[in-house]
Amino acid sequence: MAGYLLNRLWQSALVLLAVSVLSFVLIFLSGDPVAALIPLNARQEDVDNIRRQYNLDRPVVVQYLLFLQKAATGDMGESFKFRTDALGLVLGRLPNTMLLACSSMLLAMLVSVPLGILAASYKGRLPDAISSTAALLGISMPSFWLGVILILIFAGSLRWLPASGSGTWKHLVLPTITVSAFATGLLIRLVRRSVADTLGQAYVTTARSKGLSERAIAWTHVLRNSAIPVVTVMGLQFGALLGGSVVVETVFAWPGVGWLMIQSIEARDLPVIRAAVLILALFIVMINLAVDLLYTLLDPRIKLGARAE
Repeated sequence: MAGYLLNRLWQSALVLLAVSVLSFVLIFLSGDPVAALIPLNARQEDVDNIRRQYNLDRPVVVQYLLFLQKAATGDMGESFKFRTDALGLVLGRLPNTMLLACSSMLLAMLVSVPLGILAASYKGRLPDAISSTAALLGISMPSFWLGVILILIFAGSLRWLPASGSGTWKHLVLPTITVSAFATGLLIRLVRRSVADTLGQAYVTTARSKGLSERAIAWTHVLRNSAIPVVTVMGLQFGALLGGSVVVETVFAWPGVGWLMIQSIEARDLPVIRAAVLILALFIVMINLAVDLLYTLLDPRIKLGARAE
């Protein structure tokens, strides 16, 4: 186990290094960041001073090495737009993004697991058709479109919930539903398929012969043995919720990292963009590692790092 963890930590460090390189290069390809820092009538002398102040007059490789050296000590630079520490700014918005992602994944689990089991238990019948339709709708609807529709109905027409902002649980309801829609549809289909495959196993037939009800078999025997592929996709989807909530946070003016990234991209605020990308990448890497460790709890037969014989 120790060797496996060390290997995964080394791989995670390489992934984060690759993310930092890609984000650094791609940001420069988007245009000159100095253009967002100077007025239209600025003198060339002022432009040169700004370039020297932010080390933008140096070659890209040198800029990256300087960034890497400071990032290793927790210094991601100062925000061009907000004039404050970029890392501190991102970390200040991170709890809102985590809250939205966690509530969305919780909602997706509470909806998808029962519907998936129900669909597998009544395969080819009405519950299966209803669950499959709900899954198809969740996967097919674009998040920005769903968010706008929910705002028009529940904030505009019915006036039950606020359309934007944060502060109370009511502000969280519409963004949570919007973000969780795709994950819910995907997990319904995955749970249905995994449970249906497990229901055909010999030990399930034995449980039926003992007189156990279908509900008891599904929840007691089948669910745990079907959990590994479901947990894998849940981990991947949670990472996707963290990184993919940019559009939803913008639609609902939710003050998270996603909305901060949109504001920073518009202003070409390089330090904030880099800090946000690296922090989100770090969380996604940690989630993937946690999912791998969770496998051993779900199935003790799995030995992480063991070679196949």
